[in-house]
Amino acid sequence: MTQDWLRWPEEQAREYRARGFWDGRTLDALLREGADLHGERTALVAGGDRLTYAGLDARVDRLAAGLSSLGVARGERVLLQLPNRGEYVVTLFALLRAGAVPVLALPSLGAAEVESLVRTSEACALVVAQGRGRSDPRTPAARIARAVPSVRHLVVVGDPGDTGGVRWEELALSAPLPGEGRGAAAPEGGAPRTAGVAGAASEDLALLLLSGGTTGAPKLIPRTHADYGYNARASAAACGVDGDAVYMAVLPVAHNFTMVSPGIVGTLAAGGTVVLSPDPSPTTAFALIGAERVTITSLVPALVPSWLDEAGRTGHDLSSLRVLQVGGSRLDDTTARRVGPALDCRLQQVFGMAEGLNNYTAPDDPDDVVCTTQGRPLSPADEVAVVDEDGRPVPPGSPGELLTRGPYTLRGYYRARELDALRFTPDGFYRTGDLVTRSARGDLVVVGRVKDQVNRAGEKIAAVEVEEYLLALPGVRAAAVVGVADPDLGERSVALLVCDGERPDREEVRAAVLGRGAAAFKVPDEVRAVAELPLTGVGKVDKRRLRRELEGA
Repeated sequence: MTQDWLRWPEEQAREYRARGFWDGRTLDALLREGADLHGERTALVAGGDRLTYAGLDARVDRLAAGLSSLGVARGERVLLQLPNRGEYVVTLFALLRAGAVPVLALPSLGAAEVESLVRTSEACALVVAQGRGRSDPRTPAARIARAVPSVRHLVVVGDPGDTGGVRWEELALSAPLPGEGRGAAAPEGGAPRTAGVAGAASEDLALLLLSGGTTGAPKLIPRTHADYGYNARASAAACGVDGDAVYMAVLPVAHNFTMVSPGIVGTLAAGGTVVLSPDPSPTTAFALIGAERVTITSLVPALVPSWLDEAGRTGHDLSSLRVLQVGGSRLDDTTARRVGPALDCRLQQVFGMAEGLNNYTAPDDPDDVVCTTQGRPLSPADEVAVVDEDGRPVPPGSPGELLTRGPYTLRGYYRARELDALRFTPDGFYRTGDLVTRSARGDLVVVGRVKDQVNRAGEKIAAVEVEEYLLALPGVRAAAVVGVADPDLGERSVALLVCDGERPDREEVRAAVLGRGAAAFKVPDEVRAVAELPLTGVGKVDKRRLRRELEGA
């Protein structure tokens, strides 16, 4: 069942198998093995649910049987759009166990984006949750189900209302399991086990992720059982996650960061406990850290300042927290240095992409490395190159675009061949679009995006570099630099600042930028105060929206 867009060259595939990166297991087998090894250990805490490994495995079996009874067949795609709740984890593994392919959609996606994903994937079903008011996903999901010919079923966690959908809870409880009543082995609750999908191969398509890009319709990223399982297991090892770890998912559960860095899959593969936080606020999260003795969690940079501020006044016990991971975009050095003192834990910077490559700072890295770099590649088989505009390697310390290939980096987008020609080199390296520098020992520092630049009078200004200078100013909580069309300069640079008090004026900004040794052309042409910066669904600053608003002002 291996499709063209999943194919690594056979020589590389043989190497990845021989070196044990691809170990022949499917993702649902990782959970099954966890039930065998750690049956009564707590696997998942979500709201009022506390499931052991055996209990979670039994629920997955039951729902997999229910999905099969609907006619969901091996290889069919199912769009999964659920918030941070236990049903997400159960449904994810049940789809995998039934041989279906989950399409992981963030709850923040709009109806047009969801419909685009459903049409591209030719999904046979959608799984959504009951909501409230205008944010209720049931209504657009029902419309999409009627409009897209491939969709046969709508499954709703909660009340389906007048959508004509199937209630998730009934589907998860009513379907008989294969062998039921005929002496099949029964884990917790007496439910017989399914045998999994006959003939499922670890190198088959396992799931489809959303690209983290902010332009155009969302693209789908194919991941196999082999590469995604390796990604999760290797990440758990790199992050020191084992059976004693308690990982809290704060970011959306469909985010690749929350899935395998090491996330939900990596933690369950290691025998640890996963705790789902319903929202990312420090008030909610700190209560869970204290109650569940959370040891590791993950944030995007935009959330870090509020966590650090709240840590100074919270009454919750945060002493169990050992590691705060920060990734998704560049964390400025100033905020990075606040993490350890404020939370009394270790910062781990994470730089990666749903397309594959993950980079981590190591637990034993010196503070200066942890606070100023975004880590090193996860796998010894990760190949990286940093190149200039003509594709030539640049020397250590010089900025260039990051190219990569390896045992868990895609070789092509799903049903988007026209994009592959732009995003991959002829020899299979993925063009990440990230501008980085690399030290002699391999530490990467993200300095921007290839397109996240201001082209001011012919001078290329990396927005991330100037944002770093601005965030060092007193009272500046967040900063974004964007280029706006200008008749004389081509583009002028505009700095948008979220401040605690009065914003610094342009002369103060000028002094700060020049004081860091930067060229004068990097001083923003305009400085504005804003109440907040808009974010994309994956927690990155939505610069496309900012630029549109500025040019329309």
